[in-house]
Amino acid sequence: MINVIGLGYIGLPTALMLAAHGLEVIGTDCNKELVDTLKAGRTTFKEEGLDALFARAGQAGIRFSQQYQETDFYIVSVPTPYDKFSKKVDPSYVMGAVKDIVQVSKPGAVIVIESTISPGTIDRFIRPVITESGRIIGEDIHLAHAPERIIPGNMVYELLHNNRTIGVDSPEIGRKIKDIYSRFCQGEIVVTDIRTAEMTKVVENTFRAVNIAFANELAKICRHDNLDVYEIIRICNMHPRVNILQPGPGVGGHCISVDPWFLVGDYPSLAKVIDESMKTNDGMPEFVLNRIYEIMKERGLKDLKKVGLYGLTYKENIDDIRESPTLQLLSSQRHHLAQPLCVYDPFIQEDIVANQYHDLKEFIQDMEMVVIMVKHDEIKENMELLKDKIVLDCHNICDLQEGYHL
Repeated sequence: MINVIGLGYIGLPTALMLAAHGLEVIGTDCNKELVDTLKAGRTTFKEEGLDALFARAGQAGIRFSQQYQETDFYIVSVPTPYDKFSKKVDPSYVMGAVKDIVQVSKPGAVIVIESTISPGTIDRFIRPVITESGRIIGEDIHLAHAPERIIPGNMVYELLHNNRTIGVDSPEIGRKIKDIYSRFCQGEIVVTDIRTAEMTKVVENTFRAVNIAFANELAKICRHDNLDVYEIIRICNMHPRVNILQPGPGVGGHCISVDPWFLVGDYPSLAKVIDESMKTNDGMPEFVLNRIYEIMKERGLKDLKKVGLYGLTYKENIDDIRESPTLQLLSSQRHHLAQPLCVYDPFIQEDIVANQYHDLKEFIQDMEMVVIMVKHDEIKENMELLKDKIVLDCHNICDLQEGYHL
């Protein structure tokens, strides 16, 4: 039996995938409301293919509980927040989960940490938890790190098809874990040591963050000289060895916007390029806010209630608002003591900010200026509603007479 600890954006799809492929699975989470919802047969967030996978897992007999189970195989997918001042990961949730596991686990149990952690976290924080419990690592407990590599909006597909990395202390345990993940993973599974596995996940997201930062910095340079950044990128990308990404209003989610800071926090004197790249990305919501003020001044707009932000989630077609650029922008605006901008997002049903709309047509009708913060399919399919509006398009998805870009 496999006990999956933490049933959030990573743990739940993983538990369902394992169960749907013939393995006995019990999912554990300390959140009673979440567990009760899953027991009632409902998923806890929106994701393409998740409901169908949930149904398959339910038919296969998956169970949910607040209690840790007595078994010999655990997958830990609990949150790993970071301190925004020190830029260091907070391993307390992982440490707490491991501490609880060793109280109930069978001899020789395997604990696989899927949570994203900074390099060296297992050596510095997790091994001591096990040692202090009196268990012997490598005999009573076997540790491993298999970082998740999936993205909201495409989780089910990527769980099946993405390559995976498994970091272990011994090849034998690596083969055992690989056999488990091979039940559903169609990508290549690489077995390596734990510290290498820790580093690879953080480096993958850091690579993407640095590339996004280059595009965002290029957008600022082009804005300074009144050049079309999108045309420049299009022409540059015609070169066979150039692939510049597209700029945007900021970087959100719990991976690209967070993981690179782990390297900055752990290697402050070395991670200079990473540090500056993250500052560039973090500064984009403020850049967008300044663009809004510039355009309002140019067009003679004075009422902030007539300016609307389209999109609250951190990326298109999902309901995930973690590290959302729109929320960052609104937080920045509060420092200006200005009246809050209006906001609408089709994926956010509850009021989470001031001046939030829940109907697209009503939202656009009431606005003089619309800022496209998120490129949901909905807005792409309803461009005609914007034809008489001033539009700040942060993703270059519309071609309107009254349009502005970053």
